[in-house]
Amino acid sequence: MPSFDIIRKSKPKESFRISNVLNAFDLDIDKVTEHFKGSIDIEGKEWNVGIIVGGSGTGKSTIANEVFGNHFVEYDYKAEAVIDDMPKGKSIKEITKAFTSVGFASPPSWLKPYEVLSNGEKMRCDLANCILQEKETIVFDEFTSVVNREVAKTGSFAISKAVRKMDKKFIAVGCH
Repeated sequence: MPSFDIIRKSKPKESFRISNVLNAFDLDIDKVTEHFKGSIDIEGKEWNVGIIVGGSGTGKSTIANEVFGNHFVEYDYKAEAVIDDMPKGKSIKEITKAFTSVGFASPPSWLKPYEVLSNGEKMRCDLANCILQEKETIVFDEFTSVVNREVAKTGSFAISKAVRKMDKKFIAVGCH
């Protein structure tokens, strides 16, 4: 069972703005400490989709990084068309199947650069990219945070179906 005991400390340096905040809110802080302790009960269980969920600023990303840090997928979009940014060695058939499986089913959008896609298209593009990568476990931070509820539901259903079919493990980190 992966467990974690994380302590994050920061000591703000003196500045005009920091002094103003300390005075305005009657704070006497020389350091800020956050402590996250717990365990994630996943060993010995069959699973494909998991979630680390909590409110903003509660330590979800910190915990996910500590426990699953080497499974975060990083994206590097530089091509003039997102289809060319997908992992090397993947066929057009594999890429288009991944795109459609996560609801990114607009061929004209596949020909656009990443930066001009809508937030929903970017999320779907990222989902397709992560399932195309040669990773057994995938951690997706801020999952569905930039899309509306309907897109979130569709994306959640699509990614869960895709990772189960590919027998991968997907961990969503988000507030929903």
